[in-house]
Amino acid sequence: MNDTTPHMGTLAVWAGENEPASGAGTQVPIVRSVAFGYRDVAEWEAVGRGQVAGDIYSRNTNPTVRAFEQKIQCLEGAEAATSFASGMAAISNTLFTFLAPGERVVSIQDTYGGTNKVFLEFLPRQTVEVEICPTEDAAVEAAVAKGCQVLYLETPTNPTLKVLDLPRLLKAGQRVGAVTVVDNTFATPINQRPLELGADLVVHSATKYLGGHADALGGAVCGKKDLVSRVYHYREITGAALDPTAAYLLLRGMKTLHLRVERQSASALTIAQHLSTHPAIAQVHYPGLGSDPGYPVAKRQMRGFGGIVSFELVGGANAMRHFLPRLRYAHRAANLGSVETVAGPPATTSHVELTPEERVTAGIPEGLIRYSVGIEDPRDLMADLDQALAP
Repeated sequence: MNDTTPHMGTLAVWAGENEPASGAGTQVPIVRSVAFGYRDVAEWEAVGRGQVAGDIYSRNTNPTVRAFEQKIQCLEGAEAATSFASGMAAISNTLFTFLAPGERVVSIQDTYGGTNKVFLEFLPRQTVEVEICPTEDAAVEAAVAKGCQVLYLETPTNPTLKVLDLPRLLKAGQRVGAVTVVDNTFATPINQRPLELGADLVVHSATKYLGGHADALGGAVCGKKDLVSRVYHYREITGAALDPTAAYLLLRGMKTLHLRVERQSASALTIAQHLSTHPAIAQVHYPGLGSDPGYPVAKRQMRGFGGIVSFELVGGANAMRHFLPRLRYAHRAANLGSVETVAGPPATTSHVELTPEERVTAGIPEGLIRYSVGIEDPRDLMADLDQALAP
């Protein structure tokens, strides 16, 4: 970012929101029309061919949705972006765009549960070869060296918060000609910009930090224009389009993204440090702790360490079931990244789609707690954790 490029806080507010006409509303309007009419048939045809800017049908493009796409495109520093009805729609559409029968994808053990299910169940049905590696740089690098069409990474991972060396692994993908995809949901562009580190595409569950208020589902893919165009074409035909009202809510939420993520990251670090000395805690996972295995890489490639802290209690799953109902300032729900703190175990949140056996194979402990720090005062959150952890 040079001296003339707006900083992230400014982009979060203004990107994608064009100067309104004189006397018009200052906010992007919700355009709910399914179709867009044209009196002049020649103009209509030109729009349909992409020769003139415009919209024809909201499954393809929509003015409100386009503003959301432009905002995340600018925040990620991408050439292009397209949107989806959910984060999993963005992930699955991207994978199915670039993988055909007989081709090969490499990914990691610790991906989000829905993503993991695509690798375990749906891609093999299409006779796509899937190699799921231990979430370690060397293991991924070795698997990629065998050749693949797609390298799919997630860092920090959900919910174990493992960190991968993106420049190293993305270069490995480039060497074999793979399309490299990074899920940046946890970090957000405020804390990490994978495209700057060499990724071809970035995917988001916009439902989480981008929206930030737990009231709108959405997804996004950003990156190289030619690749995004291919994903967009797959989406316009398969139909997982983002609803204009959801796009409006996501846009509104993104205006405070910079403020929220900075506050949540700072609070999460304070809470992780506090929990790491608590006698009832067996292990804390947070890449901002100097003792965390991912800290050296996270410090190098991230601007902040994120708002998620995962931890395991002394006593395992039974202790988790005793602890969670006692929290006063946390929703027990399957979400993250919102202004309110949210907590829960993988079996009902990140990896609810997986069987207990599949969670064991993925290295996800049943007693792990994913704690998504909100914007509350961290002193209140720490006091709440302490009382819930008391015998």
